Amino acid sequence: MGRLLRTATRRVVPAHLRFVRPIPPGAAAEPVARVYRQVEADFGMLAPPLALHAAAPDVLAACWSILRETLLVPGLAGRADKEAVAAAVSLANRCPYCVDVHGAALTGLLAGPDAARIAADGTDEISDPGLRALVRWARTGRGPEPFPAEQRPEFAGVALTFHYINRMVNVFLRDSPLPSVPQPAERVLRRTAASVMRRLGRVQVAPGESLGLLCPAAPPADTGWAAPVPHIAEAVHRGAAAIAAAGERSVPAGVRALVETRLDDPDSGTPPVDFPGWLEGAVQPLPAQDRPAARLALTTAVASYRVTPELVAECRADDAQLIELTSWAAFSAARRTVGRLVPQEGTRKDVGPSA
Repeated sequence: MGRLLRTATRRVVPAHLRFVRPIPPGAAAEPVARVYRQVEADFGMLAPPLALHAAAPDVLAACWSILRETLLVPGLAGRADKEAVAAAVSLANRCPYCVDVHGAALTGLLAGPDAARIAADGTDEISDPGLRALVRWARTGRGPEPFPAEQRPEFAGVALTFHYINRMVNVFLRDSPLPSVPQPAERVLRRTAASVMRRLGRVQVAPGESLGLLCPAAPPADTGWAAPVPHIAEAVHRGAAAIAAAGERSVPAGVRALVETRLDDPDSGTPPVDFPGWLEGAVQPLPAQDRPAARLALTTAVASYRVTPELVAECRADDAQLIELTSWAAFSAARRTVGRLVPQEGTRKDVGPSA
């Protein structure tokens, strides 16, 4: 089944992508080919949310390393609970593609109806109180952590991963990984997807094997939550450095400053009703030549589901620059979101599940 799955997913990647050209494994040069090999070996398939990054090899490696070390490597938190966080964050970011993927994973890993309730955004109907509290924490971005502090690096790491990936998927992938079929066939398709994801979710991978894809880096000031788990900390530090360097290459300095200022506003996660008017007002202080990049970067960071072909087209350069610009914006937003979700250094929140 593994070989068939790899072959099948290689074929669907081009159909899922928007705005960038796919780089199939057979045409991939190093270092992209090295990342592809590890993805297929450890994840079981070349998932489109990873493959969309291929035009920017360092960003591809960063995305894969952070995803692998937080979600796939076994730890103190169970895989089903981590998939629940992935699905809940995806709901918060209005990313139907990732909700379908991680809803299928939950259906495969969880017994009972709670998986469907999570995927349907029915937090209050989740029967397991610990799972309900975990999903609420990830979905709303508020409240005390409903898990022991030792599990923070894993859960915060998964939240970081999907606050990033959701934004990139909303820009570059279609709305669902599943083909459009009649409803009876869709039920069969979803059961099949759940079976596949259950099998993939039970694969065991060793910690730290993705770290060699990226250069060592100093820890950013806002990622202290990762420090207790070295392989997660290293993936986050190295990935953050790679994406920061991508931003310096492809995002004008004035655009970076503008986006960071907007993201530092605690209300940045709530787009205004008049989003087009807000966006035009936000970019107005910049030189005219920088405004297209600023519109795309700000929209990716604040409301990625509102990125349009027109926004992409007006700032278009090449695939690598487009991936680097949106990646920098998406990761900047993800870091700040998770920074508000976890206790700051020197503080402590009470832990333990709550109804």
